[in-house]
Amino acid sequence: MTTPRGTQDAPLLIVRGEAELEVEPEIARISVTVSARGRDRRTTLDDLTRRNATTLDLIKAYPDAVEHLSTGAFSITPELTEHGRGERVRAYHGRVHLTAELTDFTLLGELTTRLADMELTRVDGPWWLLRPDSPVHRQARRQAVQDAVQRAHEYAHALDTTIAALIELADTGTERTRSTRMPFERGVRRASMANTDQAPEPLDLEPQKLRVTAEVSAQFTMAPPTLRN
Repeated sequence: MTTPRGTQDAPLLIVRGEAELEVEPEIARISVTVSARGRDRRTTLDDLTRRNATTLDLIKAYPDAVEHLSTGAFSITPELTEHGRGERVRAYHGRVHLTAELTDFTLLGELTTRLADMELTRVDGPWWLLRPDSPVHRQARRQAVQDAVQRAHEYAHALDTTIAALIELADTGTERTRSTRMPFERGVRRASMANTDQAPEPLDLEPQKLRVTAEVSAQFTMAPPTLRN
């Protein structure tokens, strides 16, 4: 592809257009790891199956808040003894990874707290996200193009001339920043909660705003300016 070049009759003007929007997230994603540990493989697997089913039932109890739920990796791993002759299994470790995406943030703290209070269950998140087809991305790109056109007019005006034609418009990248995660882990119930059926207080999780940026590069031709000292 030949790079456009300006001439005396049609000088080339190259500008960059930028846009930055600060918006509310649309999705909160959490990761849940359910674990089990035991000396017997079958017992460990049974415990893992039971805890996984309990976790799934709890998440599905929030149908209006949870938009997507999926199961990821599953593993049963033997732990071998460090000393002694031969390979002997000391214990078995089982894990199942789940991912849930919520759109109702008012129930996020309650669900996250209840999950974190379960036996041998780890919760990571939330990660605050936008939908891939969110109109925010389109809005940012539109504003970036408008910024490029505005800059081109300003440069042309500084030369006492006008923009003639658009030669090229390139999208140099759209990026959204994500919030940092907040990990929660409960390997064993605390003694203060082991003897009571009282549910823990829900965590207060405030959605973190996201910054969406867009950038374009634009090339225009101008009417020949009259350069003055």
